[in-house]
Amino acid sequence: MRGLDDFLAECDRGPRINELKGFFAATAAGQSGMPIRRPSVDTRLLPSDALLRGLVGLHAARQGFFDQHYHGSIPYRLEEECRMAYAVLKYARYRQTPLSLYSLGTAEGTMARTLSELSSGKIRSLSCSPNAENYKCFMAYGEPPDADFFVGPFHRLTKDVLSSDVRLAKFASGFDLILEDTTFQMYSPNRAKQIEFVSQHLKEGGIFVFVEKFRAVDDNDYARREWQKDFGFKARYFPQDEIEKKKAAVLTTMFNNEVTLQEMSRAVGTHFNHCVMTWNSGNFCSLAASNSRENLNLYLSQMGDPAIPNEYVYEAELHRSLTDYVAAMQQK
Repeated sequence: MRGLDDFLAECDRGPRINELKGFFAATAAGQSGMPIRRPSVDTRLLPSDALLRGLVGLHAARQGFFDQHYHGSIPYRLEEECRMAYAVLKYARYRQTPLSLYSLGTAEGTMARTLSELSSGKIRSLSCSPNAENYKCFMAYGEPPDADFFVGPFHRLTKDVLSSDVRLAKFASGFDLILEDTTFQMYSPNRAKQIEFVSQHLKEGGIFVFVEKFRAVDDNDYARREWQKDFGFKARYFPQDEIEKKKAAVLTTMFNNEVTLQEMSRAVGTHFNHCVMTWNSGNFCSLAASNSRENLNLYLSQMGDPAIPNEYVYEAELHRSLTDYVAAMQQK
């Protein structure tokens, strides 16, 4: 990777491990930011399926402190995480060899751990977080089979680290699926270099999934969706003063590192031939990218309909090429 030293230095200056470090540590330890009630999946929005019910149940049992904060903050993100995990679980069953999953930024790695436990060896996962508090939650239920955890920021998990660590060496050949969950936006808006760095770990034909908060073309649209999130959803879990406190302490900083879907499309398109949107909730979207149309389509075919009320959905044309989608938006 060209300019690696400059990129690593840029990440080292990122808010996630500097000015926001205290917020993430305290929340991951359960010392602050806890919802007044624990978020739970609205099963009415998901298919009635025994495998999915088992996944939802185990996922709920494995959640740590930060997950409770996170899922109480983004409308129907918990349902989407279970929908996504269900698709990965079914996708892995089509493979001849175990699927390797890298989940960066998913706090205590609940989804990755749940998948490894349920898959009976078909999914081997690695989660990543700078916070030792998240690792403590990850290990709270014992050492999981086929699931590992790297304590450190994503940019410090290099190929050399993977190959030199006996515990992680099995991932040195790369991952079949990588999930970036609201991580890049905590460091910088440099999506091109962030994607380039992490893509070094993706196997040929692998799938890269991005869950991010995006800037809107119209600032007023962005603000209205934020109000809807705060007053229509977050108010179920957090007092209004805590919502305002987080907005001042965290969200303003995060906003400076968000990008538009157009900017994301250009960054993703530098590395991948195919990219589609799979989920939208207010200003949040999930994208899936790959250089293998066959693998991407197989993964997409395992996904049920998004488990979210229509009033939170503003980007309804799912599974359409992101490039085509952005072009259509520019013509409006």
